Amino acid sequence: MVKLLTATRGKNGWDWTDWAAHIYLVLGVVVMFGPVLWLGMSSLKSETGIQTFPPTLLPYEPSTIAIPGRGDLKAFTITAGEFAGKEMGELRRLGLQAQMIDPATPDTVRRIPVGDRTPIMRVRAAWENFTGLFTQFPFARYLWNSVFITVIATILTLLVNSMSAFALSKYKFTGRDTAFLIMLATLMIPPTIVLVPNYLIASQLGLTNSAWGVIWPAVATPTGVFMLRQYMLTLPDELIEAARMDNASEWRIYWRIVLPLSSPALAVLAIFSVMWRWNEFLWPMVVLSRSESFTLPLALNSFQGELTTQWNYLLAMTVVTLLPVSLIFLVLQKHITQGIASAGVK
Repeated sequence: MVKLLTATRGKNGWDWTDWAAHIYLVLGVVVMFGPVLWLGMSSLKSETGIQTFPPTLLPYEPSTIAIPGRGDLKAFTITAGEFAGKEMGELRRLGLQAQMIDPATPDTVRRIPVGDRTPIMRVRAAWENFTGLFTQFPFARYLWNSVFITVIATILTLLVNSMSAFALSKYKFTGRDTAFLIMLATLMIPPTIVLVPNYLIASQLGLTNSAWGVIWPAVATPTGVFMLRQYMLTLPDELIEAARMDNASEWRIYWRIVLPLSSPALAVLAIFSVMWRWNEFLWPMVVLSRSESFTLPLALNSFQGELTTQWNYLLAMTVVTLLPVSLIFLVLQKHITQGIASAGVK
């Protein structure tokens, strides 16, 4: 990595193309990961820290000062007047004046203009935002719903799409190319067009407010069939013919020969399926109406109230929602590149 970052085009130093390339890469990193960094740091802020203006990157929150007989009060540094430089606690604010108390004279209440003081801030990570998800909300239920739907939908997607791709790539029958073109044509149909028909079918089958109502309509994907078919076309037909000569059944050929050889393309489709199902919002919002059936994206949406929103919990839940799919992508990104290249998808 160090060698890659320090490599230069110029023979005797940095060429202008080296500067341009590094500036472009730095800007790309800032644009791509800047919002993610801001989200992660904001999830560690308390509710007061989130509302602080101007906003800060680090999780600052107001410090408190112990006043005898008054408890812990919000701490300020006086910046002007006869008490300049002193640290006082705010008892209450009345318009443009604040009632402040000096720890040295706790029985005396002093009026200080709000413009003559500065809050004392400290850096503290509010980890209670994450622990509070499990105590104040049924977060574990939402997490289980998302994991169940993602895992089962991914398994069924791999199974159904691979069987379809196997038939379209290795079987010769009338209408094969026509069926493949019709399937590809469905990629041009926006999902919202078939939203109502899908809901009517799910309702007639009794799949509303059920995880299976989210899983089944998304099992067959034209993208997955196309990717696997393109990869299976590269498998030698002689291998399949040799298996048939050994009296292997079609299911055995598919399960013991085609699937193992198609593992790179299957890995790519599995990663894509996990990202699709984990982040899916529109269809679950239509088919699920009970809160106990919500997935994490729906739970995030329900946290935003009409009058108030607990942004600290909302941001923490957003980070928890992003972590699994981000880790999967980081670990398996090499397989994504290799699988797409080998599948012939440009």
